[in-house]
Amino acid sequence: MDNQYKSRLKVKYEDEITAKLVSEFSIENKMAIPKVSKVIVNSGLGDMSKNKELIKTATRDVAIITGQKPSIRRAKLSVASFSLRQGQPVGLKVTLRKVKMYDFLDRLFSITLPRLRDFRGLPINSFDENANYTLGIEEHTVFSEIDLSKTAKPFGLEVTIVTNTKSKEEASKLLELMGMPFEKEE
Repeated sequence: MDNQYKSRLKVKYEDEITAKLVSEFSIENKMAIPKVSKVIVNSGLGDMSKNKELIKTATRDVAIITGQKPSIRRAKLSVASFSLRQGQPVGLKVTLRKVKMYDFLDRLFSITLPRLRDFRGLPINSFDENANYTLGIEEHTVFSEIDLSKTAKPFGLEVTIVTNTKSKEEASKLLELMGMPFEKEE
């Protein structure tokens, strides 16, 4: 990959968003400017964990969505009531950083979320105590990269946006300026 390439969201962050955050929160140290440090995409396999073809398809789809091959998460314990054996695949996980992270967020904010049916914005109260934002997507097929004829079964995704700040106010302002469509308060 060419080292000169910069995501348009990263360019916007560097050129516009940092200046707005510095002035609004009167930040003196440039290392204290809020930023997104990584994005984690998780998916549970559920019933698909018993079928190797479905696992392969799900792995391919998550790789297409994120631009990076997911790691297969395996069960740590055997649970008889769930028909789960230790070592059995139970989920997929991808951690995105740098260019891939900005590209993924750009597509998520500008293409995928507006395509959701009856979408009125994301709730502002989904921040955890560390000012990280988590959202769930019920079907991975809402991503425009997915070819419906090649996917076997729709599955859900969990997207966690990890920030370097502990302030929910700073984190929400950062994500809002980056283009995250929060629901409007009435």
